[in-house]
Amino acid sequence: MKNLFIGCFVVSLILVGSIGLFTYAQQSTKSETEKQERKKEADEKTQTNKIHMKIGIVVYSNDPETVWNAFRFGNFAMKQGDSVKVFLLAKGVECESLDSDKFKIKEQMQSLADGGGRIYACGTCLNIRHSAGTKLCPLSTMKDLYEIVNESDKVVTF
Repeated sequence: MKNLFIGCFVVSLILVGSIGLFTYAQQSTKSETEKQERKKEADEKTQTNKIHMKIGIVVYSNDPETVWNAFRFGNFAMKQGDSVKVFLLAKGVECESLDSDKFKIKEQMQSLADGGGRIYACGTCLNIRHSAGTKLCPLSTMKDLYEIVNESDKVVTF
């Protein structure tokens, strides 16, 4: 009788253990499925709330075509939802005087500013040329350039 009792007890333990393992496996699978569903929802949310870049553009050329393309790029980036800041450095501070029939630089600059982009002009570079900042291109400092570089996701030079 004692052996029968021990045998029944062992069988009971095996059954209880098996049921426990089965229940644990079901919970693990359910937990993994819920995790996958939450990850999928988070990924979909990220896609609909696309995070855009902060782009810094440094213009140091006084070649009309190069400057025109720099501002065209900035305008294009803003249309993609990116924020854009342009810093005019060295010969780049001359860009407002480079406007021509072929390269309408001021038009591109104004479009960028009207769209929320910011344009900065190196004060020292303007002083060397006996020029001053304008409403479109206010006088700025190396600190402004540093901040643009520091906060931008990408920096492009022209």
